[in-house]
Amino acid sequence: MTDRHARSGETVLLRPEGSARVEAGPLIDAGDYALHVEGDLKAARSWFSRAYALADEAGDGRLMAAAALGLGGLWVHEHRPVEAAAKVESCQRAALALVGHGPEAQRLRIRLAAESDYRAGRHATILSLLEEARHGGDPVAYAEALSLAHNCLLGPDQARTRLALAEELMRAGSRTDRPSDAVMGLLWRTIDLFLLGDAHAERSLTELCGSEKARRNAAVWFAVLAMRVMLCIRSGRLDEAERLARECAELGKTVGNVDDVGWLGAQLTAIRWYQGRIAEFVAPLTELANSPLLSETDNGFLPTLAVAAATAGDLRTARGALARFRGDDFTEQPRSSSWLIGMNGVVEAAALLGDAEIAARAYELLLPYARLPVLGGRAIVCVGSAHQGLGVAALTMCDTGRAVAHLRSALVRNTALGHWPAAVLSRFRLGHALAAHGDEAASRAELTLAAREAKTLGMALPGVRAEPISASCVRSGRYWRIEMGTRSAIVDDSVGIRYLATLIGNPGVEIEALDLAGTPGKTDRTVAQPVVDEVALRHYRDRLAELHAEIDDAESAHDLERAAKARVEADWLADELRTSTGLAGRTRRFAGDPERARIAVGKAIRRAMDRVSEADAALGASLRESVQTGMRCCYRPIRVAESRAVLS
Repeated sequence: MTDRHARSGETVLLRPEGSARVEAGPLIDAGDYALHVEGDLKAARSWFSRAYALADEAGDGRLMAAAALGLGGLWVHEHRPVEAAAKVESCQRAALALVGHGPEAQRLRIRLAAESDYRAGRHATILSLLEEARHGGDPVAYAEALSLAHNCLLGPDQARTRLALAEELMRAGSRTDRPSDAVMGLLWRTIDLFLLGDAHAERSLTELCGSEKARRNAAVWFAVLAMRVMLCIRSGRLDEAERLARECAELGKTVGNVDDVGWLGAQLTAIRWYQGRIAEFVAPLTELANSPLLSETDNGFLPTLAVAAATAGDLRTARGALARFRGDDFTEQPRSSSWLIGMNGVVEAAALLGDAEIAARAYELLLPYARLPVLGGRAIVCVGSAHQGLGVAALTMCDTGRAVAHLRSALVRNTALGHWPAAVLSRFRLGHALAAHGDEAASRAELTLAAREAKTLGMALPGVRAEPISASCVRSGRYWRIEMGTRSAIVDDSVGIRYLATLIGNPGVEIEALDLAGTPGKTDRTVAQPVVDEVALRHYRDRLAELHAEIDDAESAHDLERAAKARVEADWLADELRTSTGLAGRTRRFAGDPERARIAVGKAIRRAMDRVSEADAALGASLRESVQTGMRCCYRPIRVAESRAVLS
């Protein structure tokens, strides 16, 4: 039944008054069924979008509110990218302006607060509105507030609070007429138990899988399948896990869950890591890290990209990705569901890049969560105990004792989790940590067993360089450049630096303090390189002759700048020769007994290492770990096992 009238030669169809309102109601009912029973997010959005347009046309605030609430979906931040989220928020605010107060207004305020808190990485506002909802008398608003608040509390420090909210939601959900509320409570509880490493997590998952409401709700079942993928990876069934991961992603895409791409990417990354193929994933991870479909608080792919790139030898990309994640400091990262796994990636990247400073900072931030397993998202991927990342960080920091302790704990906890690939890697890395700590027999035992277990699982263990990482000490005029791995420092010349250079030049060789001080000791040992001052003096004299020739050449060519630079170094070398030699150019001897030499040499070396620490704290710490002083002094390079993979 329509009326027709002419306007500017056109025929216009007009709805009878009130028809838009009448049509919007059934669309909202259809959307509610799609959302809360079937879990079909895509269909629900279609129904609610059409309903909102009709309600808006009719100016019906109550129907606009119902449609706008439905558009929000089951989770927080369902709408991505930013433009889509802004459009839905605009609808919700317009509806709120019309309804003013009442149950719909309360629910809209809860939804808007949750979305805002989630994007900002906070939760104070939504928790305040949850407290109001507890006493407000509307069971639907109460259940929604619980679920949305849970969405905003996904950091590792909020695990117990989340679990309490999930169990409260199970009770509150039983008092609404929407099947999704109670099943969301059970889903959240299952996720929380996995994130806590609780022994009853799989029992809760079994209960969830047996729920008819869960099986009918595709959005919930998508999350269930994702947890099954995680468990399949834990059990070491990697090929099966990949097949299941792709099936899970296809279901997510079908029902309109925007996390389908990110979850699949995270799961495939873990699988490739255990297969020893993480370097193949640089391009996909680059795309994922920059995807507008990721949650605004999800930056966990950046450290993963850093490790994949470093494994592939692309150090520039690795350092850039790590720097993007770090910002001014890692504490700027929101404590989201990807924070823990992101920090684990930071540890791995720091190990590959030889960055002890970043490893130390990551260690500090991870340590409070040592008891937790490292999971990402809604328990969709697990890389084992946090002790493993702490052990890798300690090894990068050259703290081998602490590394061994953490990796032993990781092995025990990964075994308890039933995460066999992670347990194998814990054992493998423990073997290398024991070697670095000097326990060769225990190291061989662990490495042999790890290799055998890896073969059984069809895993590829990461490439490891277990040989010592030595420092170098090179002089250039008035300065010395000390390098170890990717770290370097430039310091002024001093007696202590010269002693240190001699030790570094003879790794593993014990040199008497008297020898270092210039008094030849009586010894029958063979040293890899000469350690007496005559050798250094010969180098000084040869270099001085070269500089004099260079000065003459530069002056002949009227290159005054080059001549001046050479003259500065020549004058300095001449001064050094005068202070280092006595009559007839003979080497000055250290005046004193071995005890005086021990004290003087030890003090000089420690002062030199202080200077290195001022220039580079991590490098200075590594040298302190490597250099022994006393009657006999020695430099023993730290042995660091460098993994070539992420997510361990």
